[in-house]
Amino acid sequence: MSDGFVARSLDEIRFWSRIMKEHAFFLRLGFRCEDTQLIQEANYFYDLFQHIEDRSHSFSTDADPETIASFNTEVYNAASGIWAFKRKVLGLVLRCQLPGQNNFPLLIDHVSREANYFRNRLRELNTGTLEPLPDAIIDENVFFLRIMADHAKFIGHLLDPSERKLVDQAREFSHDFDQLLFQARDLKSMRPQSQTYPLLDQFLDQNRVSVKSLRDFKKTARELIEACRIKSIIHPLLADHVFREAERFLTIIDMFEQHLNAQAGRK
Repeated sequence: MSDGFVARSLDEIRFWSRIMKEHAFFLRLGFRCEDTQLIQEANYFYDLFQHIEDRSHSFSTDADPETIASFNTEVYNAASGIWAFKRKVLGLVLRCQLPGQNNFPLLIDHVSREANYFRNRLRELNTGTLEPLPDAIIDENVFFLRIMADHAKFIGHLLDPSERKLVDQAREFSHDFDQLLFQARDLKSMRPQSQTYPLLDQFLDQNRVSVKSLRDFKKTARELIEACRIKSIIHPLLADHVFREAERFLTIIDMFEQHLNAQAGRK
């Protein structure tokens, strides 16, 4: 196992198991009262990822790598299970078999993409097949920029329409992140020629500015929702959930910039 394997594995599991647990909770809130089987399945995954999250905190960074590799495999299977559940729900919604439920199809697709990302990270850690830095910078940003664009769209739709100023701000963020996502996909299609230090450095700097702005917007929205100062159907936990994911993206951008600068300095 490479240096940092245990710490990186535990970091991924601690963050994403909480996210998966909350996804189960949000999906359950959107089901109709008669969807008892789906509610039971959502409850099962909530409890499963709560247990995984609790177990992840019982390990320290000096844990046996083989033990953590086994834990990663167990969590990978759980992430695959909730991914399949989410895709099943998406199919039911798109075939109009759950009329009146309140989970947007894009939201269900969104949470399934995050489950797939989580299980892929665990597989990569266990197999030691993490991407080279230039590829990782582009691919991670493509993934997270789409996540941020989705968040802005969800916020805009879940705010009360009378909150016109906030709705307009959410739409502006949605447009901004759609544009950033298009740019990131262009950079991806230009690989490997696009993977120069100046282009990647500018790419990270530009994204950081926009993510910080969105993070601050989410923080303000979370505080207003918790204080019952704005009208919306956004659960306070959802407001905190999307804020934490923006914080996660910023941490990843900062980590990439540090490694990119270190590599450039060695050349």
